[in-house]
Amino acid sequence: MNGYFPSIYASPIPTQYRMTLTVGEHSARHIRRIARMHLENWELQHLTDAVELALTELIANVVRHVPDSRCTLLLLKQQKGVRAEVTDAYGGLLPAPAARPHPEPEAGRGLLLLDALVDRWGVSPTATGGKTVWFECTDHPSVRGSSSP
Repeated sequence: MNGYFPSIYASPIPTQYRMTLTVGEHSARHIRRIARMHLENWELQHLTDAVELALTELIANVVRHVPDSRCTLLLLKQQKGVRAEVTDAYGGLLPAPAARPHPEPEAGRGLLLLDALVDRWGVSPTATGGKTVWFECTDHPSVRGSSSP
């Protein structure tokens, strides 16, 4: 008798999600839906608002600043929360929040928003010359702001 016997070591619910895509102005809506589904599966619904808004900001930055608009999204369930990473091939200038943004321009506040929303975030250069912008939202908020991975 041949049959399927699932591994007793395999998680019944995947603990990570990875997708490589070319993003456009409507991509954030689809990515928010994907994130919401995984957060529900991981019983982390209470993090949905922060994760969706932070992902929207990172995807908008790819649309605005990455010449080919290609990136890889990684959602990773952690022991006490979730980590999200957006990686692209464009190293350029690594993003950093402005100390005091000018009150008039409509742009330039995204990383300040990210800093206020998530528990930790940062930017890491990749071995291939690109960058990964990441953030973590936890069940028990720690010190807000940027930190090393």
